[in-house]
Amino acid sequence: MPDNDDDLRPSWVPKEKNPEFACTVMRGIDSAVNSVTSAKYYPKENLRRVPLRKKMSVEEYVEGVKKGDRMILAKAITLIESNAPKDFDKAQRVLQALLPRTGHSLRIGITGVPGAGKSTFIEAFGQLLCQQGYKVAVLAVDPTSSITGGSILGDKTRMQKLSREPNCFIRPSPSGGTLGGVARKSRETMMLCEAAGCDVILVETVGVGQSETTVRSMVDFFMLVVLTGAGDDLQGIKKGIMELADAIVVNKADGDNLERAKVTQGEYERMVEFIRPATEGWKTHAYRCSALQKTGLLELWAVMREFEKVTKKSGAFENRRQRQIIAWVKTMIDEHLHNLFYEDPVIKGRLPEVRAAVLAGVVSPSQAVAELIRTFDLDRAAARHLDS
Repeated sequence: MPDNDDDLRPSWVPKEKNPEFACTVMRGIDSAVNSVTSAKYYPKENLRRVPLRKKMSVEEYVEGVKKGDRMILAKAITLIESNAPKDFDKAQRVLQALLPRTGHSLRIGITGVPGAGKSTFIEAFGQLLCQQGYKVAVLAVDPTSSITGGSILGDKTRMQKLSREPNCFIRPSPSGGTLGGVARKSRETMMLCEAAGCDVILVETVGVGQSETTVRSMVDFFMLVVLTGAGDDLQGIKKGIMELADAIVVNKADGDNLERAKVTQGEYERMVEFIRPATEGWKTHAYRCSALQKTGLLELWAVMREFEKVTKKSGAFENRRQRQIIAWVKTMIDEHLHNLFYEDPVIKGRLPEVRAAVLAGVVSPSQAVAELIRTFDLDRAAARHLDS
């Protein structure tokens, strides 16, 4: 193989090294041919030795996040999202060290039916905030397939302009099938972004409609993005998610759709009269905007800042966050016990037999649960978790 790297350079690679050009071309591995069998093989001396990736310490994670290093922040979030028991302790130590730097941002949840324009709205709104000097984090949650268990994680690709903003950090995460379309580790991810100096956290959910409630338990301001022609007044009131919204935003209010958007805004404004406000001391209203034309965004930001001012003055802001922390603790206890139960080897060994007995009608589901609970030894499971 020639030693000149210019022979390996494709036409689309610039000749001058540019730090903004992220693509690199690696040399291939020289092969040899067996003289007897004519088969190709790769001599050991030609193989490149790839060094093992250095594992970062807790101190390196903490210092990197404090400095706002985007790469280390992304790695810290990956550590938090890891399901490996060996990563749990390190992740908790990182969170504990960064805890004093959290809680200073405005957390905004954005939800709505698929196609309402949530991603387009977040891109336009995020750009507006970045231009005003705010540091923004976007937690975009993608739906997880119930069949393959995979997620596309394409929201960052859709927000091309916002992803280029130096003051914006976008993190797509899989929902993991959780109710409300919020990733299991979204709260911890939010705390890391706050520790990195983010002023505003935008949480975009998958948009599952009437069952979406989990996001309300982790944000300060909850926005529902709707479309024109979404049903009659009674259908709107039936949507339980409207009871959780601090603002209802009619998106795509531009062009030929502007007049319909005005009508829809009036309809939703009448609907909220029959619904108890989601936040004590704050009256929910309907607004309209166009993420495409970037109209109405400044007015919405003014509404959010007024919400923050009013609720902090009344104490509702701090009370909500305290309730969220308690609810978070309860959720983590439930999740931890669930994992201990199903990861216990004895339970794993008994489950097939109990499942077969239930399906055969020999044992009732209630009896099966009682037997498994009697079999489960919490001390044994906890000791195994600590050892791992």
